[in-house]
Amino acid sequence: MKHRLIVRSCAERDISEACHWYQQQAEGLGSDCLRCVDAAIAFIGRNPLTFPKHYHEYRRVLVRRFPYGIFYVVEGDIISVIAVLHLAQDPETIRKILNERQ
Repeated sequence: MKHRLIVRSCAERDISEACHWYQQQAEGLGSDCLRCVDAAIAFIGRNPLTFPKHYHEYRRVLVRRFPYGIFYVVEGDIISVIAVLHLAQDPETIRKILNERQ
């Protein structure tokens, strides 16, 4: 089945904020972050059911080299990226964010 991938605007903001923060730390690091996030999202698009459900219907893929998780749901033929969150946060905070973005 071919899936359609949607990155919600709230997830786009998450990505932008993370990459901006890394760019402030070292020149080029923000671009590296963006490439790693893009690669993980592309993998999700090709293999959406590879990762088990992490919390309710949310699946999570880890971003290579960076401490972020990409949270997404699969509904029929649509994949929706809901959030890209730093994983050093309290798990309860992550669950709260996901619940707010339903």
